[in-house]
Amino acid sequence: MGHADGICAVYLDESAGETKAIRVTVESKVSYLMWSNKPELTGQIDYMAACNAAETLLIHESILDTVWPKVASALMDQSISLRCDPRTLEAISSHPSAQQFVTSSTSSDYTTEFLGPTLAVITVPSVQEAIKHINFHSSHHTDSIVTESEASMALWCRGLDSANCFVNASTRFADGTRYGLGTEVGISTGKTHARGPVGLDGLVIYKYMMRSKKADGSLIADHEKNGQGYTHKDISRDRAPF
Repeated sequence: MGHADGICAVYLDESAGETKAIRVTVESKVSYLMWSNKPELTGQIDYMAACNAAETLLIHESILDTVWPKVASALMDQSISLRCDPRTLEAISSHPSAQQFVTSSTSSDYTTEFLGPTLAVITVPSVQEAIKHINFHSSHHTDSIVTESEASMALWCRGLDSANCFVNASTRFADGTRYGLGTEVGISTGKTHARGPVGLDGLVIYKYMMRSKKADGSLIADHEKNGQGYTHKDISRDRAPF
């Protein structure tokens, strides 16, 4: 299986609402431990070096002065260092914690798996440019969009060259157990995997698309808190969701 880095991204589209943007972005980066049998550990920060943790955050230019400062504040509250391009940096430069947590980004930050409390942030003018940036810089693992636009959802899931394309949901859902696949043996970001004589089945690969129906976006915490777990069932395959 081809799987090197987990350079995952979250993109906040122009229609992204504040609450949903904060919930999806913060859990994608931080996540929280949810233990039904160890309540003393519940709420502690989870493993930020996991391959499904967000490393890049893309902000639509129209929400730089509205949603972005609230998301940045929530991230800094979790002691996340933000490496920002000039426009996202300027928008939060007056925040009381900016001097401690905010620095200018470099081009290499957008191809780096930080494996810790650091997030690269960049401004984009459209969903198309967000897709272009991710396809060029990411590891094609998991990427999530926060949006209310059906058009943006469709462009995102069809245009991204990633194994997992999420809509209004945390990147932390990218996990074999959460998908109902049983024990996970790995996550492949490659496109070829068969060896020996190959028939039609050996040429088929998967691209997972997930869309949240919750008003405030979906988090793994919604399912794993207090041991609620997941309910898995077969889904219709008569047509693609986007």
